[in-house]
Amino acid sequence: MTSTQTGRPRGSYAKTAARRREILEAGMDVFAEQGFRSGSLREVAERVGMSQAGLLHHFSTKNDLLAAILDFRDDRDREQSAIEIGSGLEGIRGLLRLVEHNMRVPGLVELHCVLSAEATSPDHPAHDHFVRRYSWLIDGMTLSFQMMAREGQLAPGVEPASAARMLIAMMDGLQLQWLLDRDAVDMAEETRRSLRPLLTVEL
Repeated sequence: MTSTQTGRPRGSYAKTAARRREILEAGMDVFAEQGFRSGSLREVAERVGMSQAGLLHHFSTKNDLLAAILDFRDDRDREQSAIEIGSGLEGIRGLLRLVEHNMRVPGLVELHCVLSAEATSPDHPAHDHFVRRYSWLIDGMTLSFQMMAREGQLAPGVEPASAARMLIAMMDGLQLQWLLDRDAVDMAEETRRSLRPLLTVEL
C-alpha cells in the first residue's frame, strides 16, 4: 500500500517525526536546565516556536512528554556513552561513563528520580518506560557479569544476577544522595568503589 493509497503523504510522517524529535530535544534541554518542577510545557513550546496548544497536539500531557523524553534520553545516552550492555567488562565501563555524564545534567537526573517513584503506579505514562529500562539494565548487567565470570574477571562467590540488581539499586540510591548534596557525593567514584570488590581486574 502506497502513501497515496492511504491518503497520508509520506512527507507528513517525516515532518511529524522531525517535529516530535525537535520537541523532545528542546524538552530535554529545558528539564536539564530547570529541573522537573520548574520546567514547563510553555517553555518547551517557545523553544520550538509553537504554541502550547500545538505542542499538546504531539504530547497530550506534561507526563506524556516527560515519559517520551526519558525514552529519547536513554537512546541518546546509549549512543553518546557507547554503552554495550551485555559486553562484559566494556559494558561495566560504559555504565561508568554514563554515570559521569549524568553528573553534568542534574535536571535530567531529578526528572528520572521523581518519575521513577511516581511511575510505580501501573497507569502512569512512564510506567512502561521504567519496566523496560530496569529489565534491559538488569538483564544486560547480568550478562556482562556472566561473561566476566567466564573470563575470570569476577571475584569468587559473586552471583551475576544478584550483582546486577545490587549495582542498579546502588546507582539509584547514589543519584538521590547526589541530588540532595552534590558536593558530598561523587557518583562515578562511589560506583567504582562499589564495583571493585566484585572484580578481579581494574576498571
